[in-house]
Amino acid sequence: MSALTEAPPAADLPVRKASVRKRLVPYWLLVPGLLWLIVFFALPMVYQASTSVQTGSLEKGFQVTWHFQTYWDAFKEYYPQFVRSLLYAGTATLLCLLLGYPLAYLIAFKAGRWRNVILVLVIAPFFTSFLIRTLAWKTILADGGPVVHALNSLHVLDVTSWLGFTEGDRVLATPMAVVCGLTYNFLPFMILPLYTSLERIDSRLHEAAGDLYATPATTFRKVTFPLSMPGVVSGTLLTFIPASGDYVNAELLGSTDQKMVGNVIQSQFLRVLDYPTAAALSFILMAIVLVMVTVYIRRAGTEDLV
Repeated sequence: MSALTEAPPAADLPVRKASVRKRLVPYWLLVPGLLWLIVFFALPMVYQASTSVQTGSLEKGFQVTWHFQTYWDAFKEYYPQFVRSLLYAGTATLLCLLLGYPLAYLIAFKAGRWRNVILVLVIAPFFTSFLIRTLAWKTILADGGPVVHALNSLHVLDVTSWLGFTEGDRVLATPMAVVCGLTYNFLPFMILPLYTSLERIDSRLHEAAGDLYATPATTFRKVTFPLSMPGVVSGTLLTFIPASGDYVNAELLGSTDQKMVGNVIQSQFLRVLDYPTAAALSFILMAIVLVMVTVYIRRAGTEDLV
């Protein structure tokens, strides 16, 4: 009995303490990140939530009165901007997927020794300011410029004008210009997750499909695309979420008829100085996007995001 209750040797105590400290290291490493999220994400969210239920004015001051009617009033007045934002963001996301998937496939399977060069070219736009990249599109799509002239020669603008994407021979200050800006600025966010997902696919699976007499189209449909779904989901989320709240492209490339909800929030915060309405609009947009993302992930059938 005394042998069972005998204290451990003193030499084992430092070893056990070192083992405990080693197990605690990962948790201590999480502390800076958690503090960052609390200070720069959670606390501002709480502050904005309290702002959204305040009443008053900048001169007299704002007070928390739990005025939830602000949410309904804001949505009722600006729901066209919400619809426009989601439509523009969805269109840009679809275009990014259609443009980005072939390029990501090329980089993953066909680029060979040029892979790193192409990857650098993909992220090259990040070397310049978001604002400068968007302003460049004003020159690219300028009235009478080579792009507009080429589209006119091919009668593309006749079709887009009939669809309501452009107005006559003008591309700037139209929905097409805003969507082009969104597509260009967020395309790398689609390509990189797609490339990462495609690059993980074992090439032996393609060989096995060929051994089973599968055509290239069948191999892509049955093997490549299903295995790349984590990249598709990640890329679409990384594109759609920031695009839905963007206001720079609509501000610089669109007109008052193309304003998105991000433009309304920016105006309410900085010009109108109606902070409760601006905060309510922000939370409404966040809630809409959160619901859409949740439904999309469940329907996509994968949670293994890249």
